[in-house]
Amino acid sequence: MPHHAAEIALTRPVTPGELRHAHCGVSLAASADRTRLMTVYSARSPASALHALRRRLGTRLPIDVLTAHYPDRHGQVLLNVALDHTADRALHQAAAVLGQRPQDLLRRRVTAALARDDHERARRLEVRLESLLTQHTPQDVLACVAVLLHRHQHHPARTAP
Repeated sequence: MPHHAAEIALTRPVTPGELRHAHCGVSLAASADRTRLMTVYSARSPASALHALRRRLGTRLPIDVLTAHYPDRHGQVLLNVALDHTADRALHQAAAVLGQRPQDLLRRRVTAALARDDHERARRLEVRLESLLTQHTPQDVLACVAVLLHRHQHHPARTAP
C-alpha cells in the first residue's frame, strides 16, 4: 500500500504528553512551536490516509485541519476538516439549496476565500510599494529588495522555538 505525507494543523500547541500518547502507532514530527505535525501514513489514497489519521488521532490531539502534504495532479491540496454540528448542518442546507454536494460547496468557498486573501495581500503590498515610491526612486527600492532577498537566501530567518 502506498504511503502519503500529511500535515496536521493543531488548534493549540500540543503538550509533550499528548505528543507521546499520539505516537502510539503513528510516527509524528512536530514543528518547533508544536502547532503543526507531519507524518507519513500507509493507505490506498491521500483521502483514506487523512480519514484514518482523523479517526486514529482525533481523540488524542487538538486537530484543526489535516492536509495532504503534496498537491494532486491538478495542483489541489486535499483538506480534512471536522465541522461542529451547527456548521455541518448549515453547510448541508446551503448545498441542498444550491443543488450541490456539501464537499463541493465547501471546496468552492475555501478556494474563493483563499483567492480573496491572495488578492488582498497583493493589494496591501502594492499600496506599501506605492508609498515607498513616493519617497524613494524605483532603483533604490529595487536595490534594497535585492539586498534583502540575497540576505534571506544566505541567512534564512530562524523560527521561534
